[in-house]
Amino acid sequence: MPENPTPKPPDAAPEPRMIDVSAKPITRRRALAEAYVSVGPAVAARIKQGGLPKGNVLETARLAGIQAAKQTATLIPLCHPIPLDAVEVEAVLENDRIRIRAEVRAEARTGVEMEALTACAVAALAVYDMVKAAARGVEIGPVRLLRKEGGASGAWTREESRDAPD
Repeated sequence: MPENPTPKPPDAAPEPRMIDVSAKPITRRRALAEAYVSVGPAVAARIKQGGLPKGNVLETARLAGIQAAKQTATLIPLCHPIPLDAVEVEAVLENDRIRIRAEVRAEARTGVEMEALTACAVAALAVYDMVKAAARGVEIGPVRLLRKEGGASGAWTREESRDAPD
């Protein structure tokens, strides 16, 4: 640490830091998240036919999501590394978009929401990478938490909203 740190104004936000979770009990944690990738009808038809140069889009997205969940603490600076018990990722073509869902489970002192969200976001980016040569207007979103369970705050479930995808 520097000997003479720069003084901060009294109303400055605290420095970013990892939260100390050592006093929290280990509980079962579960999180479910989803993401959507709009690919358009032409690309959707090619995905159905298996006609894209990089191969199976849905399976690649699924594997990318699983890998990403395991790397969340490396990607997100203040996340705790958590030994995950299970990561399940599903990528399904629905008309002209892909719905990605990730469920993550662990017994830990902190939740697994970030792992589920990271799985969905990276799986969506993998889809984009797989189809970008076939379409320039691919759109990702929303990426959102659907449900979390465990810990002191208990369970939380997203209420459906009017801005939810059809």
